[in-house]
Amino acid sequence: MSTSLIAPFPELTDRIAREGVVQGNEILKIDHFLNHRIEPGFMQRMAREIAERLRQFKPDMILTAEASGIAPGLMVALELDVPMVYGKKYHPQVEIPMLSRLIPSPTKGGEVKMVVSQKYLSPGQRVAIVDDFLSNGRTAAALVEITREAGCTPVAAAFLVAKAFKQGHKLMEEAGVPVVTLASVEALVDGKAIISKA
Repeated sequence: MSTSLIAPFPELTDRIAREGVVQGNEILKIDHFLNHRIEPGFMQRMAREIAERLRQFKPDMILTAEASGIAPGLMVALELDVPMVYGKKYHPQVEIPMLSRLIPSPTKGGEVKMVVSQKYLSPGQRVAIVDDFLSNGRTAAALVEITREAGCTPVAAAFLVAKAFKQGHKLMEEAGVPVVTLASVEALVDGKAIISKA
């Protein structure tokens, strides 16, 4: 895996270090600037960096999941000048034929169904998956499966933040999908996020 794909993006890593709230050894709360309250200029700068790292894979479609993947996915799609599709998870009513997966939802408890209308993914497309967080990787893995089921090629999976101590990276590697990330959190210890410097 190329180091440049996972090189730290200082503006993001500095904000996580300064402003991130750690709950226990599992949860990193940065939704006040990343995925609930969104700063468009900051999101655009992160998206520009992700787009630069994704260009070598020549994606012609961005695939993400609602809701928190939409902002980074849309901004990356804008930078690459390609369309974006998102998997619907909340009351997913989509046109058939459709592709779906059940994914665990730690925030909602239990499982949620993620659905993408097959008419928006054309066989042969080169798809880059973009999301805000990579943790256990179940949503990303479901998006990879949906991409392949549609006859498309998942060329890379990009995340603003990856929890390196979780299984997500491993799942993507096993799926043969390169990972792009701007901040790799190695551990959450004593109320602090330990972020990779390389």
